[in-house]
Amino acid sequence: MAAKEVERTRAGHYPTLDAVANYGHNNSALSFLGSDTLETTSRNVGLQLNIPIFQGGYVNSKTREAVANRVAAEATLESAKRSATLGSRKSYLGVVNGLAQVRALEAALVSSTSALESNKLGYGVGVRINIDVLNAEQQVYVTRRDLAKARFDTLFSQLNLKATVGSLGEEDLEQINPLFEAP
Repeated sequence: MAAKEVERTRAGHYPTLDAVANYGHNNSALSFLGSDTLETTSRNVGLQLNIPIFQGGYVNSKTREAVANRVAAEATLESAKRSATLGSRKSYLGVVNGLAQVRALEAALVSSTSALESNKLGYGVGVRINIDVLNAEQQVYVTRRDLAKARFDTLFSQLNLKATVGSLGEEDLEQINPLFEAP
């Protein structure tokens, strides 16, 4: 659109051909002759050719302005392209890293659950104290919390990626909606 505007403003130097039409009707009383009236009607139809010779730099100034607007529009377009590319890469890396983090936290949950069970067994036998069991239990809950957050962040990154590439649809939201309902 900005390029077309440059062409339009450059056209200010071109000659123009206009169709013109006039119609006039006049009634006037002639006072020195009595009550006579003079009635005239005029009709004109024609073509008018305008050849701009010099307009004080107006056309050149408007053309330079349109060129500057075109350059600004191109820069805005390039910025939008780069922003979309960066957003999609960021979302993709968020998904990849999130999946790796979820797998690591799932393994950590298995490990911390195993440590809790062994601490409970050691406490029952008398080799562990109560604080060891409480610390192991706290670690299980921290790992569960981190795992839930990692899953949520990964899901959010997937939705962001689909939105960035323009493939996010209502069915995607319907698939994740049950995940947020209370059990």
